[in-house]
Amino acid sequence: MELLLIRHALPVRLVTDDGTPADPELAPHGVTQALALRDLLGTERIDAVYTSPLRRARETAGPLAEALGHAAVVEADLAEWDRDQTAYIHMEELKATGHDVWRAMAEGRLHDVGIDVDAFRRRVDDAIDAIAARHAGHRVAVVCHGGVINAYTATVLGLDRVLYFEPDYTSISRVLVSQSGTRSIRSLNETAHLPSPD
Repeated sequence: MELLLIRHALPVRLVTDDGTPADPELAPHGVTQALALRDLLGTERIDAVYTSPLRRARETAGPLAEALGHAAVVEADLAEWDRDQTAYIHMEELKATGHDVWRAMAEGRLHDVGIDVDAFRRRVDDAIDAIAARHAGHRVAVVCHGGVINAYTATVLGLDRVLYFEPDYTSISRVLVSQSGTRSIRSLNETAHLPSPD
C-alpha cells in the first residue's frame, strides 16, 4: 500500500489571549495550496483520506476529500506536537528571528520546547501504522503536520533524530508499506504542484 503524507497548507499566525490552544485556519495562500492539492490528486485513485483534528489540516484535506467523494477521517493521534500550545507562529518566522524555539529544534533539543520525543514518535508511528494496516493494497492520503511527517519517516529511515528536514506546506511525501509491514520511502517533500507565493 502507499501512504501519501501531506503537510497541511499555510495557516494564519495565531496567538491566543485566553490560554486556549491556538488552532489557526488557513491563510488565503493556504486555501490556494489546498486547491492545488485537490487538482493534483482529486482525479487519482485514492481509497481513503485521513486528517489530523487540527483546523489547518482539516481545511487542507477538505477539498481533496470532496473531489474524491470520501469523508475525511479525523484521527486524533495525527495531531502535531504543539497541539496544546497557545501560539502558532510559522517556522519561517521563528527561523528568521533566531527565536529560542527555532534554535532548540534545529539543535535537536526538543525537550526544551516541551516535546516528549519518545511519546510523540510512538503516538505518530502507531497511528500511521494502524492506518496502513487497515488499508492493505490501497493508496491513502494522510493530511497532517511537519513534525508528524518527520517523526514517521525518520522511523522508516532508522534515524534517531526526529526532526531532520523541513517539509513545505502542502508537500507530499510517499511511503510504501508491504503486506509484511516493511516500509520504504518513495519520495520526500514533493512540491511541483504548488503555486508560487503572491
